[in-house]
Amino acid sequence: MPEKETIRCAIYTRKSTEEGLEQDFNSLDAQRESAEAYIASQRHEGWVCLPDRYDDGGYTGGNMERPALARLLADIEAGCIDCIVVYKVDRLSRSLLDFARIMETLDRRRVSFVSVTQQFNTTTSMGRLTLNILLSFAQFERKIISERTRDKIAAARRKGKWSGGRPILGYDVDPRGGRLLVNEDEAARVRAIFELYLEHEALLPVVKELDARGWRNKCWTTKKHHESGGGPFNKVSLSYLLRNVLYIGKLTYGKEIHEGEHPAILDAEVFERVQALLHRNGTTSGRYVRNRFGALLKGLVRCVPCGCAMVHTHTKKGNKRYRYYVCLNAQKRGWHNCPSKSVPAAEMERFVVDQIRCVGKDHVLQTETFTQARALGEKRTRQLEAEKAALERELKRHAAALRRLVSQVEREDTPGRMVDLQERIRTAEQRATQVREELIAVGRELVDEREVARALEIFDPVWESLSSREKERAIRLLVERVDYDGARGTLSVIFHPAGMKLLANDSKKKEARA
Repeated sequence: MPEKETIRCAIYTRKSTEEGLEQDFNSLDAQRESAEAYIASQRHEGWVCLPDRYDDGGYTGGNMERPALARLLADIEAGCIDCIVVYKVDRLSRSLLDFARIMETLDRRRVSFVSVTQQFNTTTSMGRLTLNILLSFAQFERKIISERTRDKIAAARRKGKWSGGRPILGYDVDPRGGRLLVNEDEAARVRAIFELYLEHEALLPVVKELDARGWRNKCWTTKKHHESGGGPFNKVSLSYLLRNVLYIGKLTYGKEIHEGEHPAILDAEVFERVQALLHRNGTTSGRYVRNRFGALLKGLVRCVPCGCAMVHTHTKKGNKRYRYYVCLNAQKRGWHNCPSKSVPAAEMERFVVDQIRCVGKDHVLQTETFTQARALGEKRTRQLEAEKAALERELKRHAAALRRLVSQVEREDTPGRMVDLQERIRTAEQRATQVREELIAVGRELVDEREVARALEIFDPVWESLSSREKERAIRLLVERVDYDGARGTLSVIFHPAGMKLLANDSKKKEARA
């Protein structure tokens, strides 16, 4: 009786997730055991099991980007394999197109294919039909699972629930899952980043300032206890942070925005001002754009009822040009959505300038302006004090972590982790020094009532002698924001405390020279 030809069998196993792979006997082992038993049952046909393992743990069957599969196909091309054995067809692939490519390779190299739990013969037309039917159902099942997952995420988002994803600066993910918890130290940094963008009105200066402060993106520990994130800011990551509606207590799903269960850490009015500024800078990248028509309040006016910016625009009739400040909400969604709509620019600018002049002549208004300016300065002081306290807590955590590493010198990764911690400590100490210096500077900038009076008294005499560009700069120096409420017909001016101080210092220098 002629001796049976030896058929070299390679066993391929796959599992879509890494869950349970750390166990002594996992899903991959169970699949291999079944395949080995089947090969043993075919020993009389000359089947032998190759010792090489082709295991893809944690890889989807929806594509062919799998290391073990790549090795398997390479060994087939090298002529090392006569038969592939799998537990189920969908272990090899869940894509009909990918499976057709694999079968083309098997046919070319005359390699057979066997599924332990699904009996068929790939050498016959009926066997191929059965295989394609099974694979079509596998692909259908994969798509159904994907649709179910997407539907579950959509339902969770519409209910305001956190459904996973990369953590963001300002929040921690609840260890029990399903919601976000406020990280107070990071939340203070997020609010400061938004204020920095409103101050600089461009991304790059803010990125440079964040680098100088040593502030980085969110750093977190994965389920496998690996540190992830924590990289420096760039224009892309900063823009993503500034546009994220999570900070005002909302969630997105596609283009939909829903109220979230997590608490907001940012005032909605500040968020809207930043969005208006980002929209305005979209075509200019934050570079200064020449103010062709002398709009003194460009970028300063805000529509109170809509909570958004009012932009400068104009129309021309004949040889005459008419300028306006128009609510962005009214422009985008229709005039019926905004009570403010549009306001003649010249009238609003004249009103603001007259208000500044009136403050210079009215002691009651001077007192109110002084109170407002002091409040803004004190707010900045509180922000710096909070950051200082957060840095002190961060330094304590790093110091404790460093002490723990010193006691674990036998571990191979200890030196690298110690260098990383020492760098973080150095960065935090540098920023703590900057915060202390800034606190001193803010204290010096806090104005007293006499300085406010002097700053506003010199405004009127010099105003008319200034050029258009100088007038714009003077207004920006003095005024932080102009709030217009078309429903009530009110307009309020919020002053810059630092600008008041600079104007007061200028007046002292002029008096000294005189």
